[in-house]
Amino acid sequence: MQPFSKPIRLLLVDDHEIVRAGLKTLLSRASAIQIVGEASTKAEAIAETARLKPDVVLLDVRLPDGSGFETCREIQLMSAETRVLFLTAFGDDETVFEGIAAGAEGYLLKEIDGEKLVKAIENVMEGQSVIDPSLTKRVLNRLRNAPNETKPKDQLASLSNQERRIMALVAEGQTNKQIAANMGLSDKTVKNYLSNALDKLKLTRRSQGAAFFVRHTKN
Repeated sequence: MQPFSKPIRLLLVDDHEIVRAGLKTLLSRASAIQIVGEASTKAEAIAETARLKPDVVLLDVRLPDGSGFETCREIQLMSAETRVLFLTAFGDDETVFEGIAAGAEGYLLKEIDGEKLVKAIENVMEGQSVIDPSLTKRVLNRLRNAPNETKPKDQLASLSNQERRIMALVAEGQTNKQIAANMGLSDKTVKNYLSNALDKLKLTRRSQGAAFFVRHTKN
């Protein structure tokens, strides 16, 4: 990964002050990350996102005045360029899938070590989707074993060959730059294909597209 030209502007959202303090201490050591603010509630998270326009919001799924999933969706509607990464103690299947459905770029458990957390934030900034390694197999198995529906098949059929190839690479976790290199296209062309594909699938985030593609292209 190439070093970033400027630090990743990060907003911390967790209702426990001691957790935020620990994360600030840990992440402040990473030169690639600049903590620009923090919040303890959904209302504060929305307000601080609007004010600070962070690159990444590190968000818990449980907040005193609403769910992290609602917060994630509102952040995306308000600030399309802001990426959301869940960091939580809740690793049950339903919670993980609700996080993915909300459109977050990643879902991590709080047991993750500092170096891996920094790497995950950098990967999300690069356009990748990240899921805690302890959850990945369960997520993929559930997506593959979930019942298919007629409508998603029709949506997939609407994709061009290039759009389908790009969605397959997105589902593998590749960035736009990696996809462009693999397919001999420019970054901008890949971005346009991906945007068109997501529009056809009626989705807004690449993480949603990756999950959709894995689920509905199983053998």
